Amino acid sequence: MSTTPRRRAQAPRGPLVDEAWLAAHLADANVRIIDLRWYLGARRGADEYARGHIPGAVFVDLEKDISAPVGPGRHPIPSPAQFERAMRRAGVSPDTRVVVYDDAGGSVAARLWWLLEAHGHARAHVLDGGITAWLAAGRPTETAAPVVAPGAFVAALVKGSALDRHQVERARHRAGYVLLDARAPERFRGEVEPVDARPGHIPGARNAPWAANLVDGRFADAKALRARYRKLGARPGVTVVCYCGSGVTACHDVLALAVARLPAVRVRLYEGSWSEWARDPDRPAALGA
Repeated sequence: MSTTPRRRAQAPRGPLVDEAWLAAHLADANVRIIDLRWYLGARRGADEYARGHIPGAVFVDLEKDISAPVGPGRHPIPSPAQFERAMRRAGVSPDTRVVVYDDAGGSVAARLWWLLEAHGHARAHVLDGGITAWLAAGRPTETAAPVVAPGAFVAALVKGSALDRHQVERARHRAGYVLLDARAPERFRGEVEPVDARPGHIPGARNAPWAANLVDGRFADAKALRARYRKLGARPGVTVVCYCGSGVTACHDVLALAVARLPAVRVRLYEGSWSEWARDPDRPAALGA
């Protein structure tokens, strides 16, 4: 009996793929689909994965697999060894094209996209609209977890991809830096703070809620995102430092900036984000807009 060889994926343009592209490339040999669903509270991504996931997808746990057990903030960057193990278990190798998805507008999936990019893995993408768009298009799901061969991913974090609190403290006083806070406006203003040690935001930061990157659950087009981030101060020669509560949804802003393709704008992540800043009494906090 003959078998049809698996195709190799055609390279998509930019960091996003849509459900039609993914459906056409499910059988490609060098595509690895990763389910990164995660929730605050008792709901578990692993349970949702078991109920149904995109065919061939493997599950990666945000907290257990790709967050360090200790470090700055609530979701520290994993050590190279931890991240390498997680990606190898997921079947990722240097030439693998990774497509990661969630059911939260990419706000969780963007973290793994950023980690892969920060380790020099250029073949990383987020499924625009996530599994929600996949289901809305009538695409199939499965409940069985696939057996995948271990990958040969090599972790090598690019120096300077993330900043610590000392670097952010210096940056907020310098021209040429813009701090963007990806949290919801009410948290930025300090009206509510359900998770972290105290309310408010880093003085001088501008509010860039991650949800405003989306239109009907998908990323706005590049032109609209360019206009948004230019208004927020992302100009040629500027370094944009993104943060949120724990360093996860800030990656959504980093991803949106990548989609926007703004020339000569450097983008960095503040690893510890507000969860680290807020618990340090020596760090100032601002309230209001």
